Formats: sequence, structure tokens, C-alpha cells
Amino acid sequence: MFIFLFFLSLGFAGFRLYIKNTQVVPAVGGSLNEGIIGSPRYLNPVLAPANDADRDLARIIFSSLLKYDSQGNLIPDLAESYAIGDSGKIYDVFLKKNAFWHDGKQVTADDVIFTLQVIEDPDFRSPLRVNWVGIDFEKIDEFTVRFKLKNAYAPFPYNLTFGILPKHIWQNISVSDFALNEKNLKPVGSGPYVFKQLEKNKDGTIKSIELAASKNFYLNGPFIKQLIFRFYPDEEKAASALRKSEVQGLSYISPVNYLNLKNSSTNGFNIFEITLPRYFALFFNQSENKALADKNVRIALAQALDKDKLINDILLGFGKKIDSPIIPGMLGFSNDVKTYSYGLEAASSTLQSAGWVDNNNDGVREKDGQNLEFTLSTITWQELSKTANFLKDAWSLVGAKVNVETKETTSLIQENIRPRQYQALLFGELLNIDPDPFAFWHSSQKKDPGQNLSLYENAKVDAILQDARQDLNPASRAKKYQQFDQIVAEDLPAIFLYAPDYLYPLSSQIMGADFKIMVAPSDRFSQIENWYITTKRTWK
Repeated sequence: MFIFLFFLSLGFAGFRLYIKNTQVVPAVGGSLNEGIIGSPRYLNPVLAPANDADRDLARIIFSSLLKYDSQGNLIPDLAESYAIGDSGKIYDVFLKKNAFWHDGKQVTADDVIFTLQVIEDPDFRSPLRVNWVGIDFEKIDEFTVRFKLKNAYAPFPYNLTFGILPKHIWQNISVSDFALNEKNLKPVGSGPYVFKQLEKNKDGTIKSIELAASKNFYLNGPFIKQLIFRFYPDEEKAASALRKSEVQGLSYISPVNYLNLKNSSTNGFNIFEITLPRYFALFFNQSENKALADKNVRIALAQALDKDKLINDILLGFGKKIDSPIIPGMLGFSNDVKTYSYGLEAASSTLQSAGWVDNNNDGVREKDGQNLEFTLSTITWQELSKTANFLKDAWSLVGAKVNVETKETTSLIQENIRPRQYQALLFGELLNIDPDPFAFWHSSQKKDPGQNLSLYENAKVDAILQDARQDLNPASRAKKYQQFDQIVAEDLPAIFLYAPDYLYPLSSQIMGADFKIMVAPSDRFSQIENWYITTKRTWK
């Protein structure tokens, strides 16, 4: 008995020594099922930005020169480093020499140049083309690419997050066959995961896609051995799959389903509330409606809007109030901008003083024979549709009649946004961490493909934005953005509403996932090679 106790205590001592001198680290193994709302069309980074499902898959299968970390900072991906010359007009990017395509061939400067040639060619219709107009590029050697800008452009490094295509696979594909080629659904990339197979539904849509961990990835990991993506036509079906544990993560979840999942007794999820550099606003096309051309009307509409109630009612509190185009977390953000406190009496007084009165007691104010009435156009997305009706009800209380028009996203873009055929547009704008508001507010961007949705024109703002994008000093650029922000808030060409949180549920079995700030939802996979399910112990 004594001998047994001796060896037992010796065993415990050895175990304690082992635990003390070892550490838990990620191990290769496990499988992750991710639900995605929507259906993929092109697993091709040149075409993917037009479709959220494509963006998600392309982020994992393909690599880029730079990518984002969990704080929204740019970090090297295929690039080893880069150097800036000629006062910000030349960027030399040096590639890693240990990066390989999934078919075993090495990634070189030729692949980068080829991808850029495809992007800049208008015949390929890449959504990324607008980012590369006026930028030259050339191969210096097998692992160095040079970019030449006509003028310094401070946010240029953010352009380097585009996915790279393998030249040896795509170089002989014609323009006419590019978008429809089967290689778009059998991709070969250089990212952490390799395409294995896809499964289709009876109607031909894609049901699921399976990826496997790359065995020759140039960074540490990946640790999760298999990824399976399952595609759903709408959020309700996807949320149901999440509740049934058919998937362990979901590309998007609304605040209502978020709370249902969070309060569930079977909840085994970490639900990340992530900040994206985007906002939603009501953009006024003053040339299409005389009433909206009256600044006093726009001021009164701002005064009659309770943004806190809007966010609580529509987003269930999962969003931030926005008062200007530079939003919290972005370079140049300041609280020192013109705002309009909520007050129905103040709004009514503003309209009354400006000559807008309800002479015939029909509930709608008029001035010089013009009714205070306009059409608000937006997409059928549930939160925006509800927001539109919230605005309609709020503004009816001060004598403004709002007619709500909702359309599918594609229809609204083609029929209203591109030709600028709307009076008031409820829509969102997706920015970057370093915002560069030029495309959204410079007068040269009033027509399509520009994104100046208010058709705003201010000579001082034009000069500030032109100067800011060439300023390589973040501190002075931030001051210029603050100037711009103050002018726009004062002119009120739009009423800025909110920046909704991006809600991402992920099983608590998945470790190593860390998110704080993203540029787009697909960036949740930017460092997926660090995620893991299983662990092991190694000596310290």
C-alpha cells in the first residue's frame, strides 16, 4: 500500500511539473460550418466585390498584398514590405518568396501585374476598376512591383487589399468567357484554404462549398482542417440553421434574431458587435424637389427627427447616432460639428418662420403653391424599409408629407441612383478607416459612377478634399477632414442617421477569432488562419 501511494504521489508530482512547464497551443483539426445569406456566383477576387457571398469566399481562398488585422490596421499579406518614394507618388511592394498557389506554382510579380491589367480593363467590368484609374504599375523583378501615382494619394495603401489571380491559369481566358468560365467555381488561390468541392440544389443554385486547409500556406496555420459554407436564400432560414446547430457561424444576423439567440437557453455562441466604417443617411436631391431646396425645410426635418428613438426602435440599440460624414473611429472625427436637437416645436417654428404653413388644414404645409411633400426612395432591406416609415411618421407631425418608395437593390441602383432620379434617397455609404470622402462629396462626383448622392457642390469643400487626399501627414489631414465635416454639417445636404453595428455570431467552440473594427463583413476572415478548435500542450 505504501509503495502504491508513493508511486501515486510521484505521478501527481510529475503531472504538476508537466502542467507547469507546458502551455496550451492551437492544434490542427476540426471543422467549421459557416452559414451565408445569398448565393455565390464568382469565386474570383476581380469580380467578387459585387456580391457579399463571393467576397466572403474570395477572402479565404485568395491572398492580397495587404490585409486588415482585428483593429482595422493594414498588415502584410503576400507583401513582405513596401517602400514609399517621390513624395508619396511611388510605392514599391516587395513580395514574399515563400508564397505558392494551391497547385504548387510560386506567386510572383507577374501574377500581380496580370490581375491589375484585368482590373483596369473596362471590358472585364471589375467593380475594383474605379480604384485604379490613373495609376501606373510595372514589374521591377520577380518579387517587386512598382506603383506610380500622378499625385500623392494618402490612402493608397488601402488599394492594395485586392485579391491576386494566378496568371498561369487565367491568362488565356478571353474577356467574353471570363465571367462565365468554370474556373470561377473551381478557384485556385494562394490563401489559407483550398477549394475542394461544391454541391448544388436541384434548381442549380449552390447549396454548399467545401474548403480544406492549405498545406503550404506562407503564414502560421491554418489550424481548422475543414471549412464548409452553406448558403441560404434569406436570414430566417439561415438563423434557423444556426439555432439548430447546422452551422456554427452566420454571415449576418439582424438585431431581432441576435436577441433571440443571445437569450436562448442553448446559446453556445460568441456574438461579436463590430464597427464598420459605414453610415446610412437621407440624401436630398434638391434639383428634383423645390421644397427640399429650402434649407429651412431641411433644418426642420432634422429637428423633427428623434435619432435615439430611431436607433432603439429599428436597430434595437445596435448602432451609433451619426451627425456628419466623418464617423466615430475614422481619421478626422470630431464631436465639434453642427447638430440639431430633437424638438417638434422648434421644427414647426422653423417652418412657420420660413413661410411654410398649413392654410387648408389638411395636415400638409405649403408655400407659394408648393406642398411640403416629397418621395423617399430606398431598398427593400428590412431595416431601411422600417427606417423610411419611421421618418414618414415623424415628419408628418410637423406637416411634411413623405411618400415611401421601396425597390430591390439592383432596381434602385439602375433606375434611380445612377440616373439620379430621386427626391430623397435613404441609402448607405461604405468608407474606409482612412475615409477619403472625395468620391462621396466632391462636386466632380455628382454624376454616375461618382457617389455624390446629394449632388452637393461647395467650392471650399472641393478644395479641402483635393488637398487632403494628397496630404501624407495624418495629423494635418485629420484637421482638413474636420473642416470638411463642419461645412457639410452646416450646409445639411443630407440628414445623417446611424452607423449600424455588424453582428456576427460564432460558436464558442471556435477560438482565436478576434474582431474590433472591419472595413467590410468579409474581413472577418482576414486572419482565419489563426482560428482553431482543438489544442495540444507543448513545452515552454
